[in-house]
Amino acid sequence: MGQAIRTTKLLLDLSTRKAGGANTGKRACLEKTVAVLEAARAFYLDFFLAHSQKLAERIAYYSETHLEMRERAISANELLTWAEACTVATKEHPHPWAGWNFSEQFPDLPFAYRRSVIKDAIGKARSYLSTRATWEKSGKKKGKPGLPGAAEHPTLYKGTWELDLSDIQVKNRFVRLKVYDGLRWQWVNYPLKCSRHFQQHYRDPSWEQASPLLILTKEGAALHFPQTRHVEAKKVKESKLDPDLVTVAVDLNVRNLAVITVRRANRFIETVFVTDHGLDQARYRHLKKIAKKQWLSGKPVKGEHSNQDLWRHVLRMNEDAAHQVAHRIAGVCVKYPGCVLLFERLRKISAIRASKSRRMNRRQANQLRGKINQYARETAFATCATCTVEVNPHGTSQYCSRCGKPGERFSYRAGSRISEKWGKLFWCPHCRYQAHADFNGSANVHHSFFQEFHWKPRPKRSG
Repeated sequence: MGQAIRTTKLLLDLSTRKAGGANTGKRACLEKTVAVLEAARAFYLDFFLAHSQKLAERIAYYSETHLEMRERAISANELLTWAEACTVATKEHPHPWAGWNFSEQFPDLPFAYRRSVIKDAIGKARSYLSTRATWEKSGKKKGKPGLPGAAEHPTLYKGTWELDLSDIQVKNRFVRLKVYDGLRWQWVNYPLKCSRHFQQHYRDPSWEQASPLLILTKEGAALHFPQTRHVEAKKVKESKLDPDLVTVAVDLNVRNLAVITVRRANRFIETVFVTDHGLDQARYRHLKKIAKKQWLSGKPVKGEHSNQDLWRHVLRMNEDAAHQVAHRIAGVCVKYPGCVLLFERLRKISAIRASKSRRMNRRQANQLRGKINQYARETAFATCATCTVEVNPHGTSQYCSRCGKPGERFSYRAGSRISEKWGKLFWCPHCRYQAHADFNGSANVHHSFFQEFHWKPRPKRSG
């Protein structure tokens, strides 16, 4: 049993009014709303840190499973009720605690927003106290955790937003948000950039909806809808006992972004090469322009970001490639229900004594490999309940996948064979096996998972 999580984005159209977007006043309302919620979150964060003993309180309860009285930590909902009783003026509690009168400082704040900031403050305070306790227990003098900040994306509980997608015309679709204009709280309609992708995800009944987050950036604004789904998946230890277990191994590289091999009963039944289609060269050309412009502009100004459009383009290229490769990997896993997805533990590809543009390109390649790993495991788990394992990468590129002996990597240049560390081909001098180097590395990922050849666990020393 596991839980898959995904986030679907709904963009708000904050372009100019003439272009069909929202006016500047609506953008200002969002900024004021975020500022008020941050101030309210800071209030409750100070409140919980001042009464930290309440967060560690233990409550007795009757366990119907064990038919006895037990103890548990106080829940977030119980803390929320207690905090409201101490800080909010109501008929039952007309006099809040001295110095903690929330109703006086934020008189018109909607109760849904108040509860969302209380829940955020509880999570932040508990995380800080846990981290500080761990640091104190370690005995270290440096690295003391700092106090948590109040900045957080607002969570929109029910009663603070309304969304209706029934209108056929996309241009007539709006989302209603309860925002603060500086004087009062009011409902405001915001035009949307609604896509078919969002509609399919939002209306999918197999995924459970959670409260959306308001993400406000310098470039625009969006609502992020978290969705969860329970997934039935076998444990890897149980799957490994099956003699007919199918394993899908992925070897991540630079030019061949992913080499996927499928193994069943010691036989390779499928191989897929996913190339970058010139992504590495295109990214290198853009980074070369960035490096040249930085060299021409001289020493950078502190706090100033240069070449923003080029950097955004490079990041979009990486993001798009990562999603495409992840879907290719997940598509292979769908063919074999109950399989196990294998990756190497990621390591960096360093560019020693290289130009600045080449070093930047290698860093971007490392980030791309990490994104492919992350997106592939999430997509495979959500679509076909496939579990992922990271195996020991030692020797996967240097050892022969057929006999397990050390081999050589080489390339053909002008008809002559040249041995080199990053050669495209692999050759074993012991069994005369020759194959593509990336395929050989992907095949060795299976051997590492099943602890075959030199990946066998070392015997324990006696005495």
